[in-house]
Formats: sequence, C-alpha cells, structure tokens
Amino acid sequence: MGMTITEKIIADHSGLKEVHPGQFVYADVDICLGNDITAPIAIEEFEKAGISKVFDPEKIVLVPDHFTPNKDIKSAQQSKSLRVFAEKHHLKHYFEIGRMGIEHALLPEKGIVGPGDLVIGADSHTCTYGALGAFSTGVGSTDLAACFATGKVWLRVPESIRFVFHGKAKSWTSGKDLILYTIGTIGVDGALYKAMEFEGSAISNLPMDDRFAMCNMAIEAGAKSGIIAPDKNTEEYIKGRFKRKPVMYHSDPGCNYVRTYEFNADKITPQVALPSLPENTKPVEEVSGIKIDQIVIGSCTNGRISDLRIAAGILKGKKVHPSIRLIIFPATQEIYKKALQEGLIETFIDAEAVVSTPTCGPCLGGHMGILAEGERALSTTNRNFVGRMGHPKSEIYLCSPAVAAASAITGMITPPDEIIKN
Repeated sequence: MGMTITEKIIADHSGLKEVHPGQFVYADVDICLGNDITAPIAIEEFEKAGISKVFDPEKIVLVPDHFTPNKDIKSAQQSKSLRVFAEKHHLKHYFEIGRMGIEHALLPEKGIVGPGDLVIGADSHTCTYGALGAFSTGVGSTDLAACFATGKVWLRVPESIRFVFHGKAKSWTSGKDLILYTIGTIGVDGALYKAMEFEGSAISNLPMDDRFAMCNMAIEAGAKSGIIAPDKNTEEYIKGRFKRKPVMYHSDPGCNYVRTYEFNADKITPQVALPSLPENTKPVEEVSGIKIDQIVIGSCTNGRISDLRIAAGILKGKKVHPSIRLIIFPATQEIYKKALQEGLIETFIDAEAVVSTPTCGPCLGGHMGILAEGERALSTTNRNFVGRMGHPKSEIYLCSPAVAAASAITGMITPPDEIIKN
C-alpha cells in the first residue's frame, strides 16, 4: 500500500523507506522556531542542560511577536532572552520589531520554510506551513530545547483524514470559511492527532493566502497538522523566495486514509463561529444582526495582503459604525508596506479604523485590543475560547475578513453582500 504525503515526508526525514500510522520515529528537522512566550522556556532548558552549541544556527528561527512591541517589563525581559540567545549562537533568523512579523506569516514570506520540509515550532499554529506541502506541527518548549541541541524531533506518525472540496467556492467564501465549515462539521476533536489533508478542485483554485488560513486552523480540529499537496500555485509562491531545493511530495493512489469527507464548496457560504468554540459555526445569514463592540482583522490566520485588500474593498468610501472599534493588524512589515503602497492603509484610516504594527497581541488577549466584561468581538483570528481575548465574560465570534469589514460598517454581524449591493 502507498503512503500519504505526510507519511512520505516523515519517512524521508527519519531515514526510512516507509512509515505507518502509530509508528514512533526520530526525525530530522529542517526548521524549528519559537516566539517570545515559548522560546524563553526552551532557552532556559537548553542552558540548564549545559549544552554550549546549537545544532545549526541557520535552522533555528526566533520571532518575538506575541507581546511585542513589549507591553511591560516582563515581556521586555522575555524578548531580551531571545535576543541574547540569538546573538550568542549567531542565529541567522532572528526577527524583532521593524524586521519582524507574525511568525506564521513571516516564515513563508521570507522563504524560510517550503515544500517537503519537516518543521516544528513551539506554537500550536505551526501547522500553517502545511499549505506549502510541508509537514509542520506544534510542540512543547522542552521539545524545542531538545531540537536546538540535536536538530531532531521524536513523534508518532499520525493517521490521515482526507477532505475533498468539489466545485468552486462562491464569491465571499474564503479559505477561512471552508475551514470553519469543516471544523463545524467534524468538531474540535474530530481530527485528534490526525493529519488533515485538503484536496479537490476548490482547493486547487484557492490562492495561497487562503490555503495558509485553512492549514493554520487544523489545530482547532485537534489535528497534528494540516497539509495541501504542492501545485502550480505553490511553485509560483516560492519562486524567488525559497532558496533550498523544494521536494514536491504527493500522496500515492490507494494510500490509506482513516476517513474521507467530501464537500461541495459552491454550497458553503461565509461562516461565523459563535462563542465559545470554533466548531460552533453557522452561515453568516443565520446570525446576522448580533451587535458587536470590537472587530479585529489580522493575525497569523487572516492578516495577509489579500485579506487587507478584501477588507479595504468593502470599507472604501464608508465609515466604521460609531459603536465599533475596528483594529487592523497587517501580519508582517512587508504586508504593511504593500498595503501602504496600494492605498489600503489610507482607506482604513479614512474609515476610522486603527492600524497597528504586526503583533499577536489581541488574538491571545495579550495587549492592544483587550475586551471588557460583556463586550463582543468579531475577529478574523483562530480561537474564540472563553477569555481568549480578554474578560472571561466577553464573547468572541470568528469570521473572514469580508464578514468582519461588512460588520464594521453596520455595527452588527452582516453578510458582505448586504454592503456591496447597497
């Protein structure tokens, strides 16, 4: 029997001809990364073990992005520990403030990760890079410390679930909507420790930004990873970025999937995940009219340039509703620069939105957008757990940039069609 794309990547990085679900392997890692919350613990464990040298200074990435720009003394100390470690070990990939971006948007943009890679990160949304045809997954800080020393990771080969999206997504239905619909169908534990493999004509037609959004949220279904086989869109994206030789893996015909789901993409409309789980999804039409206090457009899920273009297209010539705080976070400095050049930032400011430097701050309730008791947020981020963005008695609704921008104008959850047709 053949192997899935996930099994092939893991086998090749483990020096094996083949692997099987449930098998434990010790695999070579192409890239490992940490941020200002998780890496300080890894650094402490690395140094506590008395290790003097990292396995490869070109394969470790440190990005202080969660509480940066530093919100207080503690966050400043955490960022400093990354900076000192990077300087001590001459790390090639250290990104802070003016050079930084939200890690899961920054690494693909910089060409640090690519097709065929095995990537681990001490952040659960490391699964984002599966959009490039890589096996990427989140690990704990102690696993990251071990990788700093050895360049390897110990893991169990996951079973794979195939998700086939037929047809073509409707206007306003994005990759974010497809993944919200998927999680709504299978639940937040529906892919527990599985590799979610996305394919079908609708996926082939998806731009890379939408693919990143889909794989980013695989963890919200409990998955070990999300992955999309590389194609012409992938090749075009990595051209001029990715300097190493890419390896384009694909699943074999007849390989084993523990389950297959098939969806008609043209029947999926924009989705909204209601509090307080990403699985609590409904079509936007069914929840239209819910009053909102704050809207966030950005994050490692939906802070890319196409997301900002969609939002600006809806907001252009209009004003944010007086009851709404609209906060927009370009995911990287490069995206911010493009948005400036294209006039998107001017559109946002004219609409009376606030535009921030790249940061994870509001997504995890860290800073720059904390919710008060009883407030509701509509957000393009990836989690809506209780207390995720602030007060435990606040509420979070998840959506795409199109729904977020349309709702910012009306002050309540609104389908984008209602704004555009008017």
